[in-house]
Amino acid sequence: MKRLTFFFSVLTFLTFSSFAHAALQFDSNVQPALKQQILEDFAFIQSIKSTQASPMHQKVFGTVDGTNYFNWFTKRVFSVGIDDCGSASAVACVIVMYANKIWMTKNYTQFNHPQIARLSVIYHEARHTEAQNGNWSHASCPTPYRNAQGQDMKSIWTGALLAGKPACDITAFGSYGSATIFLKNIGKYCTTCTDKVKADADLYGSDQLGRIIDPKSKKNMIADFAIPYKK
Repeated sequence: MKRLTFFFSVLTFLTFSSFAHAALQFDSNVQPALKQQILEDFAFIQSIKSTQASPMHQKVFGTVDGTNYFNWFTKRVFSVGIDDCGSASAVACVIVMYANKIWMTKNYTQFNHPQIARLSVIYHEARHTEAQNGNWSHASCPTPYRNAQGQDMKSIWTGALLAGKPACDITAFGSYGSATIFLKNIGKYCTTCTDKVKADADLYGSDQLGRIIDPKSKKNMIADFAIPYKK
C-alpha cells in the first residue's frame, strides 16, 4: 500500500446545521470520543470571525472566517479513518490511493494539545489530499537539524527527532506552510477567539514555521505575518 505519511492526519464527512449539507463520514472503527472531539473542533472553527488576513492567507483560505475554513476543508476531505500511518511517531496521514480521506493514529488522541493545534493537524492533512498539486509532498529535514539555540529540532506533538525525516517543506504553500499561515493569521486577526486560543495559535504557528527549510520561503512567510525575521 503506497502511503504519503505526514506528521498529521484526520477526518471525513461532518454534519453542521450552519453549513450546507456537508456530511463528514467516519469509519466504523473511529472511536466515539475521537469522533466527538472532531465534531466539537469543527463547531469551534465555524465560530471564527475576522475581516482581515495576510496576503498568503487570502491566497490559500480567503479571509480569517469560519465559513471559509469549513468550505475549504469539506471540498477536500470527505471521510476519516484510523491507521498507524506507517510510523510510531506519525500523528495523521493521507494514503494516496484513498482520495478525499485522512487517517488518524493513536498519537492524535494520546497527547493533550490545544484545540487550535488539533485543527491545524486536520488542515495540514487536508492540504495533502490535493492530487492536482502532487499531494504537496514533504522534503527531508536537514541532518543535523537544530534551532537557533543549537538544540535538536523535535516534533511539538510527539517529541520525535526530525533530522533526516520527511517532515519539512521548501514551499510556503504546502501542508506545513499552509498550517503555519492558518495558525499565524488566527493568532493575529481572529476577533472572536480568546487570548488563550490566539496565544496557542501563535505558539504552534511558530513551531510549524520551523519546518520550512527554504530560507527564501521562510523569509517571505515572516514578512507576510509582519513579524521580525531572524536567520
